[in-house]
Amino acid sequence: MFTPRYDLKTWTGRACVLLVAACFIAFGIVADRLSAELVDPGVIGAMLINTGSLKALFTGFKANFNNGFAGVAPAWNRIATEVPSSTSEEEYGWLGQFPGFREWIGDRQVKSLSVSSYAIKNKPWEQTVGVDRDRIEDDRFGIFAPMMTEMGRSAAAHPDRLVFQLLAAGFSTTCYDGQYFFDTDHPVGTGVVSNSGGGSGAGWYLLDASRALKPLIYQVRKPYNFVSLTNEEDEAVFTRKEFRYGVDSRSNVGYGFWQMAYGSKQTLDLAAYTAARTAMMKFTNDAGDPLGIMPNLLVVGPSNERVALELVRAERGANGADNVMRGTAEVLVSPWLA
Repeated sequence: MFTPRYDLKTWTGRACVLLVAACFIAFGIVADRLSAELVDPGVIGAMLINTGSLKALFTGFKANFNNGFAGVAPAWNRIATEVPSSTSEEEYGWLGQFPGFREWIGDRQVKSLSVSSYAIKNKPWEQTVGVDRDRIEDDRFGIFAPMMTEMGRSAAAHPDRLVFQLLAAGFSTTCYDGQYFFDTDHPVGTGVVSNSGGGSGAGWYLLDASRALKPLIYQVRKPYNFVSLTNEEDEAVFTRKEFRYGVDSRSNVGYGFWQMAYGSKQTLDLAAYTAARTAMMKFTNDAGDPLGIMPNLLVVGPSNERVALELVRAERGANGADNVMRGTAEVLVSPWLA
């Protein structure tokens, strides 16, 4: 009988063939399973909820928030000075003395910086959204990314809202001297001074925003902070299967020197604008010395945008004459003054 003989080379060759065949079979099974997952909507994106996945989700949402925050060009810092706060409120008694020089004859004349009790108390602010846990488990959290981006945009715009709304409220809100910020009888020396044009129309504001201390104050105790509530033991998650994401801060706004601002509700035209500039440049301290105020910013709402631009940008006026006020101020339009 003929007995086939197999040497090592023959066995090795057959083993390789069998191994390759097994790999093709295994690859086919895996490919079929992958194809099934790709077409099965019930399998797509199933997410295991655990500490790691929730941390990654928070990181992604925070990145969306930060992108939204960075996408806003703030305008509040054009008219307000940011002042850090280290307690529940800050005293601004020193506002009672506008800085000024005198000739040094004899001893120094010390001016008290505690002539008023004006204080700005910090307020807490928050914005929160809820995300259903089922949406996270079904990998539907991608639809919430734009919401987180919008939260960031809203947080960055919040100081604008506070500052410009306070500016508009200056006709009926008091400042450090106990008078309305825009008023006709601010006490100066032995008399009174007006920084209000009166009227009843849309408000417009002429400011000297060139100094370190601008007309308004934005006081910050705690910057905007993005946080989450996703622990299984948290009440909202346990009871309503709802994850919560939010932002919070502590801050407030207040008035600085009224001498650096002029508000009016009269019709904005060349005569009213000129009168406001003249009044501001005539402001003095208690001793009667000029303060050197040079208004450089005209702040208006949307309804006054066109006329404001014409006043300080047009080469000629409506009558065809040269516009002598051209370039005397920049225009800042705020939707918060609508």
